[in-house]
Amino acid sequence: MSYQAALTDPEFTTPGKSRGLWDIFHHRYLLSLLLKKSVATRYYGSTLGWIWSYVQTIAHFLLYYLVVGLVLGVHRSVELFPVYLFCGLITVNLFSEVLRNTTNAITDNASLVKKIYLPRELFPVAAVGSAITHFLPQAAVLLVICIFIGWTVTWMQIAAFLLGFVVVIVFALGLGLFFGALNVAYRDAHNVVALILMFATWSSPVLYPSEMVRSIAPDWIYQIYMLNPVTATTELFHNVFWLPLVPGADRPDHLMLNGVIALGIALVTLVVGQLTFRKMEGTFAQYL
Repeated sequence: MSYQAALTDPEFTTPGKSRGLWDIFHHRYLLSLLLKKSVATRYYGSTLGWIWSYVQTIAHFLLYYLVVGLVLGVHRSVELFPVYLFCGLITVNLFSEVLRNTTNAITDNASLVKKIYLPRELFPVAAVGSAITHFLPQAAVLLVICIFIGWTVTWMQIAAFLLGFVVVIVFALGLGLFFGALNVAYRDAHNVVALILMFATWSSPVLYPSEMVRSIAPDWIYQIYMLNPVTATTELFHNVFWLPLVPGADRPDHLMLNGVIALGIALVTLVVGQLTFRKMEGTFAQYL
């Protein structure tokens, strides 16, 4: 094929031209390789391996249950507090791991970014896949515990779980693309993410019921609080696993509506993160 013919060929694209997240669908094999690498190297050389993922989760659970549940007495006001707490912890752990992994995705793969061209979004998306592989077994453990207690499933619960899962993934990926791009040029971005993760557990109803916020805050602040995508996801997961086991518990108002609005906020965050990522990706190799 001649040079001029190649330029007019509809299948021809300029090398290095990015189409953002859409490129992921055209490089599925590369994505699978990066995902396997991310999962395989996470606990490489560790004696316990994947068990550390459960050890960390159980350690967090015991710490919060002993201090917040027993010492501060929250377990007396929240029936089945261990289930309530575990729902919140797996939500925050998923958000934290996705955001942390995506923020470091480019810098952790600096050798590949500097040597060859491939869609840079592959790295944060592979980091999301790695986080999901650790979330699903934790969710399965919670599911088994709830079934043992007497939990039953409905189609609305399945819809609430899927909605919450998509909200937290999209929101964390959007933030990760934004801070991941900034982190290449300005390593302070990593510290900003650390602050966000430090507040994530306490700014959502993980260790306490959302009614406590409603009782002390003006209504407009409470509404903003409930539209936080991490808060909305936490309450959706409570609705899936905890509320069916506690029939007398109060269900937050407009739960699914809040989830849909939170999804809209997450999508806006994803668009902003993608635009920032695409604007800065041309300088990644230079800074790395």
